[in-house]
Amino acid sequence: MNPQASLIFATSLLLGTIITISSNHWIMAWTGLEINTLAILPLISKSHHPRAIEAATKYFLTQAAASALVLFSSMTNAWHTGQWDITQLTHPMSCLILTSAIAMKLGLVPFHFWFPEVLQGSTLTTGLLLSTAMKLPPITLLYMTSPSLNPTLLTTLAILSAALGGWMGLNQTQIRKILAFSSISHLGWMAIIIIYNPKLTLLNFYLYAMMTATVFLTLNTIKVLKLSTLMTAWTKIPSLNAMLLLTLLSLAGLPPLTGFLPKWLIIQELTKQEMAPAATLISLLSLLSLFFYLRLAYCTTITLPPHTTNHMKQWRTNKPTNITIAILTTMSVMLLPISPMILTIV
Repeated sequence: MNPQASLIFATSLLLGTIITISSNHWIMAWTGLEINTLAILPLISKSHHPRAIEAATKYFLTQAAASALVLFSSMTNAWHTGQWDITQLTHPMSCLILTSAIAMKLGLVPFHFWFPEVLQGSTLTTGLLLSTAMKLPPITLLYMTSPSLNPTLLTTLAILSAALGGWMGLNQTQIRKILAFSSISHLGWMAIIIIYNPKLTLLNFYLYAMMTATVFLTLNTIKVLKLSTLMTAWTKIPSLNAMLLLTLLSLAGLPPLTGFLPKWLIIQELTKQEMAPAATLISLLSLLSLFFYLRLAYCTTITLPPHTTNHMKQWRTNKPTNITIAILTTMSVMLLPISPMILTIV
């Protein structure tokens, strides 16, 4: 892609995100969301592959419908209360419509069908943007309106997302689809706690974005898109593959790693709110996700391809690993001991 065009799209993405997260008025928030959608579309469809065009079309239709619902929700609220302020969303019907709109924007169950398809049609870098940066504005809107939202509805959406995100990822062989279902599952954890402790949702999102960025950038470095090629990629940069194993386990939320921190805090907060059954259920559902993370981790480092025919060994690359990946990997694996400091910052 033309460097000037790339610069314009990247700036527009940044601008759209900043407008949404810093606005008080619903129309400004809606404008930011629209700028974001229009800026990411050329990035999704730039490869001119039919699947990429299909992904861009699906993304556009879903996001346009969700933006229309955001506008409808805010107009209904303004009609009944005379308020356009984001934090003054008090009308029950507006809250319901807004929850549906944000769930559609984020890809929460039952509005999740577009997300795996769009991620599968995009390149790894665009997939990274879709999984992290594009989720920030909707999560910010949820954060600002969290006192008015319906707890039962959000808890239901969250538990369904954790269940379907884990269950539908079990049978996948395409890594981008596995990461899409992983994202849906993580969004369930964020949605369940947003009413009781919104700061925990943001902490969970930041840590999730960091770990997902590490996985996507590592896969982009070793040029891997599906499990069968992941099995033979260990010869390229063995040390990076070993760190990818740890990052995947961290994304699964295993204890000595960073990913355990948000899960631990969320379970603790849910127990304080007398929601022990919900905490137990979502913890058990995260075991489904753990299965496919373990499968990814197993393919990354432990196995050789399970056949006797000779396969072409990949050449080991001598180029040094990107410093960004090194920093992100270290943070994705080793932040748990400094969790008290992280909590004082958040």
